[in-house]
Amino acid sequence: MANNEYDFRPDDFVFVQQDKVIKDKKLETKPTTFFKDAMRRFRKNKSSVVAAIILFILIISAILVPAISPYDIDNVKSAEKFLPPKLFEAGTGFWDGTRSGEHIIYDTKNEVPALSAKYSTSMLKASLVELNIDPDISYIDTYNEYGTGGVAVIATDSKVDGRDVFFSSKSLNFTDKGAYTLNVEFDNEEGFNEGQLGEYRVYLKVGENEDDYVIIRDFSRDYSPISCDISALLKEKRIKNIDGQLIFDVKASKSAIQYILIKSVKLSGGERAKNLDVLEEVSFDNPTEMVGNTDVNANSYWSCSGRKGIHNSEVRYCDYVLDIYFLVYGDAEALVYSASELNEWINNAWCMYNYKEGPESFVKLSDECPIDVVDSQTVLSVTKKLSSITGRGWNYHKLGYEDMPKYLFGTDGSGNDVFKKAFAGLRTSLILSAIVFVICFAFGIVWGSISGYYGGTVDIVLERIVEIISTVPFIIILTLLRLHLGATFLVMVIAFCAKMWISTASLTRTQFYRFKGREYVLASRTLGASNKRLIFRHVLPNSLGTIITSAVLLIPAIISSEATFSFLHLGIENRHSFGVFMSNNYSYLGKYPYLVIFPAIIMGLMMIMFNLFGNGLRDAFNPTLKGSD
Repeated sequence: MANNEYDFRPDDFVFVQQDKVIKDKKLETKPTTFFKDAMRRFRKNKSSVVAAIILFILIISAILVPAISPYDIDNVKSAEKFLPPKLFEAGTGFWDGTRSGEHIIYDTKNEVPALSAKYSTSMLKASLVELNIDPDISYIDTYNEYGTGGVAVIATDSKVDGRDVFFSSKSLNFTDKGAYTLNVEFDNEEGFNEGQLGEYRVYLKVGENEDDYVIIRDFSRDYSPISCDISALLKEKRIKNIDGQLIFDVKASKSAIQYILIKSVKLSGGERAKNLDVLEEVSFDNPTEMVGNTDVNANSYWSCSGRKGIHNSEVRYCDYVLDIYFLVYGDAEALVYSASELNEWINNAWCMYNYKEGPESFVKLSDECPIDVVDSQTVLSVTKKLSSITGRGWNYHKLGYEDMPKYLFGTDGSGNDVFKKAFAGLRTSLILSAIVFVICFAFGIVWGSISGYYGGTVDIVLERIVEIISTVPFIIILTLLRLHLGATFLVMVIAFCAKMWISTASLTRTQFYRFKGREYVLASRTLGASNKRLIFRHVLPNSLGTIITSAVLLIPAIISSEATFSFLHLGIENRHSFGVFMSNNYSYLGKYPYLVIFPAIIMGLMMIMFNLFGNGLRDAFNPTLKGSD
């Protein structure tokens, strides 16, 4: 060897495999395209496949539910506010449209839980699924309209000398005939307010001077029952007839407020007595009811210049389960309908009725008819024509439903279906995110491709523009657009497009810098490939996996951002949206958690599935994995 040159001889070369025939092997697999290979890899990623299926279901639901659901979500329906979620029949114990209560005061008079007055007793009874009454009686010292019994506490108003009186508000007429009697029962409970049971007297006041008093019991601390024959007392005093007030006079004290405790007052008269109805009104054996009738109440027959209260009022408590749907939509109370309304139902072939035959002639022909039974009718005496009818029917007919509604996610404070509202909001978010994604993805790829492929001055200029735009906060862009163009859907699209393309452009630029110097790109350029072919045939396909993964994640980011700004009242107005819905209902989270939980689950599920789906696309479109398992 000399001058770095080799001297080869024939015997330096030896043939190999001279005894074998070498042939091309037949391909064992079918030829495939880049897309088919990507889909094969995608199908092998089970989590991404499941995510794609769930995304498909959610997207289809967002399209179909608002279109198919018959429930109105644009108007306020006060009667249907805050209905619980219902999937199963009442009494199932889970997702059955019932609402339970524990340790709720029991209305012993009507035998129902003491709930809102807007529900009638009969409807409450019909709607009860379960009722457990606490066997123990509780005693309270404050007035409760559902309490009973106890003792009336009559107290002086202040710690000064003087007297405070507890008196009948109506004037009572007594004669020496008719056997008028008075029975009063006191309570001398030991230890009540540390022995402040004071002196009192009971008398009939027939004038302004004390000489005009008919004393029944003079000042004392005698709390034994009073049983007085008023007629005999009048005869004794030679008084034939008086109109007076029954008064309990409590003597005040400088040292402490004084009390007397009254269990009952009973005034009665014999056969010849007059004004027995007044005596009956003034009498009481339920101190709780008497104390509840305030001095300004038309039914109040006792007033007090001091203070009157209650001690040991008896209340019971109960636990209940109530079918809220039957309570709202069930058999309604009897309502009055005009003859014109009835004629309209007859003309629509909803029912038949002959007022000459009466309520028995009513026949219901269609569920559109709001009543099932006619109870009575009113006929004008002059014209002998039907004026009105009184009828009963299912309340959901009156509210415009053919069947009793079932709200899967319940209703909100406007009485609207949460299920339909949630998917209507999801539809808005998906439409917004899809439009923004397409625009930002396309524009970002073009911008990033130009910047990354050409580099140099072009790259510097484009990057400076990106830096300027990226330094402007999104909230400023959104606010300025809202001020000048309004809170419309288009404004949200423009605001998101103004910023969201930057991430795609930056990632595309980075990928182009990564791949444009590879050997296969240089070889293609050497063979005369154009810039367009180099970008779209060699560089972009190799960058696509990472770019798609990042771009797909724009969709959950847009959904989340839109919900956030709508929650802050900076988003879309007059359109259903997740953010608007959350903003209107987050204050009810403690009392009605389903208003927030169900929509939040849908949004969270959507965002998680998009992340898993994006990861699957990244692996599927990674060209380095082509042909791999």
